[in-house]
Amino acid sequence: MHPSFDLGFIQLPAYFTLLMVGFTLAILLAHAEGMRKGLDGNTILDLGLLMLVMGLVGARVLHVIADGQFMDYVHLCTDPSQVPGLALGPGVHCADADQCVRAGLGDLCEASSGLCRQQQDCLRVLKIWYGGYAYYGGFLAAVPTGLWFLRRRRVSMWKVADLAGWAIALGLVFGRIGCLLAGCCFGATSQAATALAFPKYSPAWDKQVHLHQITTSAAQSLPVHPTQLYEALACAVIFLICLWRYRKGPRFDGQIFFLFMLLYALFRFSVEFLRADDRGEWFGLLSTSQLISLPLLVWSGWVLVRGRAWPSEPVLPAAAGA
Repeated sequence: MHPSFDLGFIQLPAYFTLLMVGFTLAILLAHAEGMRKGLDGNTILDLGLLMLVMGLVGARVLHVIADGQFMDYVHLCTDPSQVPGLALGPGVHCADADQCVRAGLGDLCEASSGLCRQQQDCLRVLKIWYGGYAYYGGFLAAVPTGLWFLRRRRVSMWKVADLAGWAIALGLVFGRIGCLLAGCCFGATSQAATALAFPKYSPAWDKQVHLHQITTSAAQSLPVHPTQLYEALACAVIFLICLWRYRKGPRFDGQIFFLFMLLYALFRFSVEFLRADDRGEWFGLLSTSQLISLPLLVWSGWVLVRGRAWPSEPVLPAAAGA
């Protein structure tokens, strides 16, 4: 775990830095490939920036409303005492706020209960540096916006979407490595050879303290599945598959985009069973990402079997002066 890069004069958060590097690289490579295919380069760059912004907004919104922490954000503004307090360990009461701050469990020590609590903060939902993103929220916000943008520009939606099919997968590789460095998106406890232990005050350590699996005296968390690495590796494979298929020539416009969506949804649905961070729960069984993966699996599978993208490419009038 290495949550920030210290450049001496500034510290850059590892997750956001790698996320920006990954998606900037993906946009530039998609731009170069699109130009080689005769697509308008400016449109691709504009689209990439628009989708990146919408992706961040959508990912934040889905986290807030669906990852099981919505009321915590509300209570942090209206009544922080309603946010569950955290104990320093089983039967261990805090004595002062410094203990809570040092343990990374809150800003205040509640004398009556001995629990660590957060102070009032009505702007916490806007403080993106505290983390809190859900990939599928970004996907669901960026894709419709991107298709609308391409239609407005009178550019083939699915030809450009095929660029995004492999470019998004590449960006996710960097993003998930950033997750590993930040310590978020961690897995359940495991004794597998691939398991990793995260240091004190990491999200995995904090969760295990909250569940009384370890005490605050523990120097690190119990070993957990490195689900961040699993996903980075899976996205790298998906990137190579989709780029290979793109270079060979898709059977129909949109094939690469739907191939990416199918492969990612299959993997994401599976790896969610190994994760232990808070991701929301539906019907007592499925996480938010699993619930979203199911219709995307059906949609992409149907399109790939059908051999034609849906919705169909609209017939657009020629641009003025063309």
